[in-house]
Amino acid sequence: MVLPHNLCAHLQNAFRARHQKVVVDHSTQNLGILSILLRSGFVSNLVRGTTDAPHPDQFHNAGEAQRRIWANLKYRDERPVLNHMELVSKPSKRIFLDVSELRLICSGRRAQKVQPLGMGEIAIVRTKDREHEWLEAREALQLRLPGEVICRAR
Repeated sequence: MVLPHNLCAHLQNAFRARHQKVVVDHSTQNLGILSILLRSGFVSNLVRGTTDAPHPDQFHNAGEAQRRIWANLKYRDERPVLNHMELVSKPSKRIFLDVSELRLICSGRRAQKVQPLGMGEIAIVRTKDREHEWLEAREALQLRLPGEVICRAR
């Protein structure tokens, strides 16, 4: 399994270099994190494709190694919408929060070693529920699902 810090670093570098599109490997993890960024307004579009081009038709015919996710990056007034994206839970120190701790970070208080969420900031949570595996912290709180806080973005 590819670690989420690869995606965090890849997105930050693409925004800093002012790229319009970024291409990442196709995995459930990358698709889950990017779809949350899309719903939150940090990314403008997601398309499945191959290493050559963002074509959904070619995606289904391509081999596993050739499949990619193409994301259109979002800018406002020539500045990137995504300023910072960092890992919270690391392979050496996983951070699991229950519902009460998720409520704390969403309401502006600290829980364990996780700083509270600021204005316009999101935290991405991976839950044990197969239907809702990847959620934003506020969505996980509404569904009352505990989970591992993977990363945060602002």
